[in-house]
Amino acid sequence: MGTYPKKSSAEWFIDQLNVENAKLLAFALVIGFIGYHGILHLRYGPDSCTWLLSSGRYKGDHEWQPYGCMLHKYSKTDARRCLRYLAFWGKYNSFAFIGDSRLEQLYEYFIGVLRTRLKLDSSYSTIDHHQPNYTYVDNKLKLSVTFIWSEDVSRTMVEQFRSWQYSDRPPSVIVASIGLNLVKIHNATEPILEEYKRNLTQLVQPIDSLSGRGTQVLWKLLEDVDQKTVKISNSDIDAYNRAAMEILQHSATKIWNSARLAGAPGAGPGLQHTAQILLNMFCNDHMNFNDGTCCAQPEPCTQLQLLTFALFLLCAVLACGRWLWKWSQGIKQRMEGYALVNAVHNETPSAMVAMAKLGMIMAYFYLCDRTNFFMKENKYYSEWSFWLPVGYVFALGLFFTDESRSSSHSRVLHREQTNEWKGWMQLVILVYQVTGASKVLPIYMMVRALVSSYLFLTGYGHFYYTWKTGDTGLVRYFRVIFRLNFLTVVLCLTMNRPYQFYSFIPLVSFWYTLMFAIFSLPPQLSPPHTLEPYQPVYTVIKTLGLLAMVTVLYMSEVFFQKIFLMRPWKALFVNSDDDIRQWWLDWKQDRYSMAYGIIFAAAYLLAQKYSLLDDNNHSNLFTPGIALTATLLAFIALGSYITFTFFCTNTFDCNEIHSYVTFLPIIGYIILRNVSGVLRTRHSSLFAWFGTITLELFASQSHIWLAADTHGVLVLVPGVPVFNLILTSYIFIFTAHEIHKLTGIILPYAVPDDWRLVLRNFAIFLAVLVPIGIHDGMF
Repeated sequence: MGTYPKKSSAEWFIDQLNVENAKLLAFALVIGFIGYHGILHLRYGPDSCTWLLSSGRYKGDHEWQPYGCMLHKYSKTDARRCLRYLAFWGKYNSFAFIGDSRLEQLYEYFIGVLRTRLKLDSSYSTIDHHQPNYTYVDNKLKLSVTFIWSEDVSRTMVEQFRSWQYSDRPPSVIVASIGLNLVKIHNATEPILEEYKRNLTQLVQPIDSLSGRGTQVLWKLLEDVDQKTVKISNSDIDAYNRAAMEILQHSATKIWNSARLAGAPGAGPGLQHTAQILLNMFCNDHMNFNDGTCCAQPEPCTQLQLLTFALFLLCAVLACGRWLWKWSQGIKQRMEGYALVNAVHNETPSAMVAMAKLGMIMAYFYLCDRTNFFMKENKYYSEWSFWLPVGYVFALGLFFTDESRSSSHSRVLHREQTNEWKGWMQLVILVYQVTGASKVLPIYMMVRALVSSYLFLTGYGHFYYTWKTGDTGLVRYFRVIFRLNFLTVVLCLTMNRPYQFYSFIPLVSFWYTLMFAIFSLPPQLSPPHTLEPYQPVYTVIKTLGLLAMVTVLYMSEVFFQKIFLMRPWKALFVNSDDDIRQWWLDWKQDRYSMAYGIIFAAAYLLAQKYSLLDDNNHSNLFTPGIALTATLLAFIALGSYITFTFFCTNTFDCNEIHSYVTFLPIIGYIILRNVSGVLRTRHSSLFAWFGTITLELFASQSHIWLAADTHGVLVLVPGVPVFNLILTSYIFIFTAHEIHKLTGIILPYAVPDDWRLVLRNFAIFLAVLVPIGIHDGMF
């Protein structure tokens, strides 16, 4: 018997670096972060308003990011819409500012955000009281904003709080800040600080009473000053702030520390951010902006979500029961002495276990994006934040380049090459999403070309398969549709989002369905060994029919809406507001991309048939002269599209032109990637690996990597954005891979080989879907 050398510790460690162990580590990280954030909530509470008012940081040099939640940037229109909404429901919007010159500056800026057409509309007014106290009133918004001058916690200030306490209609929000004048006159001597604390103590009882009646009282801490221009010590300011926190922490007062961190009023963007923080605190829970989670309650769980999770729980219970029964049987066999030694269990993966695992993953999805358990932050775009990660992605992909000597890997757009293409495109799109680079028009258009490339590859791949196999059966169709839509349907049920929320999945599914319907009609394509002489003619006719159908729909938006707004499939094409405009925009931008892929595949297959090109070897596709000409044309095509993205002036015009010219960068890339035998037979295994889980990455990103319906970023480790992005990306990627694996396990059960069983399962799915559709008004 041969002996095997014992592995060294380094070799053993390398053996452990595999996907399954990486998933176990991701699972352990998730459990650890759940425990960590659970402790944070137990210690500091789950109220994101506390996070908003307590801390934050600057992203770059101009974007303020609150600690752990997302800040909506209120325009004048947004702010007035919020107040008008509250006024409609009978709420009187009353703000009171009481303090010194710093707070007066905030008052002036705050009413500046709200005030419009002051001289043209009599409903706006400024009521002067005994100076320097004054009030801004807007009768249409039922709004009153008052400023009361006070340089100390004097008897006047205490009496003002007590008058609010016994008022029939106290302010909705009171912002107070005192101490700057005391620092100027007295510094931070011990007797002065003790007197300051005693005076603050008199405010505790009125504040608690006001809080009980629904008034929010904020104590704004003093900001630091520039000691080069003002003879005030920041250490003295800190002493007064500590004294205020020491007394007021025992009351219902909310300590407003983030205003201090954002900067002094009148210095840079400090006033702007302070006013935005105040508006977010007051309005977010009423307006439900997707990019404003601070002070906003998460949406309630629906009955359908509860039922879906109950079914997942049932699968978990049944899977555990089955495992316990098998374990008990194994123990019984060992005790009776007839258990097989070294028995090998080659069991088919259980769909019940797969559903139980999927339910556990969906619970993590829900925890990340439908609750405030984990934190969220706003996206931040800069040139470096986008292009640097893109550079890292391509450098890493090139590092994992492999070469294959098999004949199948010499073909144009072979499987590994198309997976590589999908992989690097998906990674670039992810960087685009997490950095919010859509605001930059050239980048937006380049990413649109990537989406078009994916649809091009969909048309190419499915037509190539149909030409080679002649398979246009129902089993093939339902397997593709199941693979595309299984995760999306599960997410719609568990995350309470419409099908169109995952816009790319409906787009691919629709175009594949349309292509399948056209090419399954007789005369059908035949496999190569029975190739009919008129098969190219059939292909041309069917492709022209596809183009004609798309063009007719595009020429009349009214006709388009009549088709796609018909019941019961209307629910597949409208968003949560019952609006079809987003589907119209997505559809028309890439209306020819699938046809481009079909045309290229047909041209390529005919070129092979008539020996116009030979890619069954590792040499170049063409002679040196033709190859040089093709390469030059490819660079011109790519350069033309890039030039178009930079010179296009607005998004509407760019999108209108895009569908006609998107084939230029696609064909250009294919030529550059395949004309050389050296490049054609090499691929990045890293990109190809990502290419196999593209659909899962796209659908999952909205919930466990991004946040707040893709408007923000999930935060597991607050305060360290780069490290947080690395960890969330790691968990996100391997979760997507596990979902891909689970989908492959469930697929044979959902779509068997027998078409009759497929139709039976589809009928069962419709029977489940009909009650849901009736409840949601689909019929």
